[in-house]
Amino acid sequence: MTSQAADRPETVGTSRRSKLTPEREQEFLDAVLDRIRECGYDAVTMEGIAASTRCSKSTLYRQWKTKPQFVAAALRSRRRVRFEGIDTGSLAEDLRLAARAAGAWSGEDTRLLQALGHAVVEDPELKLALREALVEPEIAALREILRRGVERGEVAAGHPALEFVPVQMFGVLRIRPVMEGEYADAAYLVRFVEAAVLPVLGLT
Repeated sequence: MTSQAADRPETVGTSRRSKLTPEREQEFLDAVLDRIRECGYDAVTMEGIAASTRCSKSTLYRQWKTKPQFVAAALRSRRRVRFEGIDTGSLAEDLRLAARAAGAWSGEDTRLLQALGHAVVEDPELKLALREALVEPEIAALREILRRGVERGEVAAGHPALEFVPVQMFGVLRIRPVMEGEYADAAYLVRFVEAAVLPVLGLT
């Protein structure tokens, strides 16, 4: 059976239901994120994704009514917490590991954030999906790392720099490509943490 045939809805009485498998649905969702990274948000169309994944346009429109809904679903489908599980017993080492983890995916996710650009500002659903998928889980995990450091007595609970650490980490990921034309890879982020974050927190 061809993939287009597998995508066609099955009619039962007067209702229609999709026969998409979870794997096939994820194929569509991954395809739209890949295309956004390559071409930018505005250049991506439902028709283009349908052609690249060899399905009918009606399949995509049946599952996701609009392009923003489609992209929002794709973002949520790849929700990952890369900082989760980092717990060495040392705040300084945890922050170094977080820097390495962030650097490992900085190129992929920074390209996606840059490509979404203005569309995220214009569409509230897309903005919410982006925050839920790529921003809030990582910030929460990073704050948990900091909380444990405070709990262990490595840094004072009221230290004024604590609230700015997540902004620093995510800010440098976004701004280095703009200022220097290179992504903030693992080595760069570790150097940044060691030079600009640890000394302010009184850590080595």
